[in-house]
Amino acid sequence: MTLQIITADCLSSSKHGFFTRHGGISSGIFKGLNCGAGSSDQTDAVIKNKSLVCDAMGVSSDKLMTVHQIHSAEVIISSDQVIGTNPKADAIVSNTKGMAIGILTADCAPILFCDQATGIIGAAHSGWQGAIKGIAQNTVKEMINLGADISNIRAVVGPCISQKNYEVGEEFLENFLLEDQYNMRFFANGKKNKYHFDLPGFCLHALRNAGVTNPEWTGHCTYEDSDKFYSYRKSTHLGEPDYGRLISVITL
Repeated sequence: MTLQIITADCLSSSKHGFFTRHGGISSGIFKGLNCGAGSSDQTDAVIKNKSLVCDAMGVSSDKLMTVHQIHSAEVIISSDQVIGTNPKADAIVSNTKGMAIGILTADCAPILFCDQATGIIGAAHSGWQGAIKGIAQNTVKEMINLGADISNIRAVVGPCISQKNYEVGEEFLENFLLEDQYNMRFFANGKKNKYHFDLPGFCLHALRNAGVTNPEWTGHCTYEDSDKFYSYRKSTHLGEPDYGRLISVITL
């Protein structure tokens, strides 16, 4: 039951990990480390999987904070008081020693942040809706409000769907062009009036615009490697009734 964890050198001052689906006790279509309480997986299996994640991160289960993700630009400041309340938001920032913050994804982009000088961390869930609303930028703003220095903030975009596998329609494209005509650079032409959207590229662009120096993407596509990752779009294409969720965690 070995967990497979993807890490980034630029976040090495904080214990962190983009967890794959390897390990865990879920079975069937959820086989592996499904951490999605919103899935139809067995509740006990999800709880056990999260416990395994906490063990790997060196924190107790009552010190891991996640949120009820709503594809927004809302950011929550973590504290002992809000753990377990499952507030509606799509990012968390923290400066509390011994706490871990986590984000769930299955094609959307998880983004982990760290300012090693001040000990302030962040975690954001960036689907296309959150991305266009500014979830990455808002996370950086809240880190700065908490005392982080923009010159010290490092950010990494984790496993998410890649451009060649993210086919979208004209209405999707229009949403981004109405926001900024420059956004056309994140779309490639597809077949039959379809386009391919570069989600990780857009996230990196948003982070740079927020002032983050040299943001990175791990380079992993969730759609392409279903043995390693859960993918909402792949599950839909396979006609499966549900899908698992990956977790990405960072702690001080």
